[in-house]
Amino acid sequence: MNLNQITVPSIDVAKAISFYEKLGLRLIVKALPHYARFECPEGDGTFSIHQVDELPKGEGIYVYFECTDLDEQVANLMEKGIAFDEPATDRPWLWREARLRDLDRNRIILFYGGVNRKSPPWRI
Repeated sequence: MNLNQITVPSIDVAKAISFYEKLGLRLIVKALPHYARFECPEGDGTFSIHQVDELPKGEGIYVYFECTDLDEQVANLMEKGIAFDEPATDRPWLWREARLRDLDRNRIILFYGGVNRKSPPWRI
């Protein structure tokens, strides 16, 4: 099995497209007003947005995008007007993360995990 894509809900897919393009994703499908799909700048993973009438309640969705140049990425995005809830910070689970939300309040975490991404010291 290989993970193909993650899809998140959006009230306004057209506005969400602009946000995710600012993050650096490349738009490959634009089926407005209901759907959009992106390629990630690295790897084979894709990311999509689908229109909903109502957003999920509660904690919602967390999406992690790994960046080898995390601090530089965060600085570039801040220059583009992207607001972060939390700046790039070293975490106890040995990742460096910066946290923000998209226009629909989905949580986006930009991170660098290095060797600890899949093989932290506590791995089984």
